[in-house]
Amino acid sequence: MPVVFIRLRSEDEPSGDGPAGFLLRWATTAAAVWAADSFVDGFSLGGWPSTLAVSLLLGLLNAFVRPVLVLLTLPATVMTLGLFLVVLNAGLLAAAVAIADRLEGVDAQLDGFWPAVGAALIVSVVSWALSVLVRRG
Repeated sequence: MPVVFIRLRSEDEPSGDGPAGFLLRWATTAAAVWAADSFVDGFSLGGWPSTLAVSLLLGLLNAFVRPVLVLLTLPATVMTLGLFLVVLNAGLLAAAVAIADRLEGVDAQLDGFWPAVGAALIVSVVSWALSVLVRRG
């Protein structure tokens, strides 16, 4: 039987919840999406409104859909030694772009699988780096 460890926060430890934590995570995701837009051919966003829309949708998909997909694709993730998570991230980014592109005033394009993988890798690395910097600050 697997053992699960749960770490509870103390009352004086910040949780990152609330409006300020949400806005900070949204800003870091928006910066990461902007970086991916700048560096990946085949991934283009039409300005800051599109960047903010895609990053908000990506955050919502990562919060609510990703945990279910990680659980459902666990065998593929184990067989590929975790590399399937890159494909999963690319799929969620593609879904966020597809949903955002249907919104009025949002121009978001993702041209295929490899640009999605490249953009997802950049979003992951930049989001991680910014979250480390924000936690230290």
